[in-house]
Amino acid sequence: MSDKKEGFFAQIKNQLITGVGIVLTTLGGVFIDEVKSFVGIESDEPQTEQVEVEHKQEVNVQGPTIVVNIPEQKEKVVTKTIIVKPKVKKKEKEEVIDW
Repeated sequence: MSDKKEGFFAQIKNQLITGVGIVLTTLGGVFIDEVKSFVGIESDEPQTEQVEVEHKQEVNVQGPTIVVNIPEQKEKVVTKTIIVKPKVKKKEKEEVIDW
């Protein structure tokens, strides 16, 4: 790299030359495409059409229905008698406190 500093106008000159080159390249490509279509030479690229696709988003708020089938069961009657006897507490010895 050179240590030479370019001036402000030299940088603008280089940018203008670059811009003109890009414009000429673009115009050349458009001109060639028009000449091909006028002569009848089609490009090898297949023509593609843009198709708009609608995206629908639906939300099922209700949710699925769940059906549970429970077969009938024969009722069994169970009869038991429970006798609860109260517990008898023994009398505690009275503590005698002698002062």
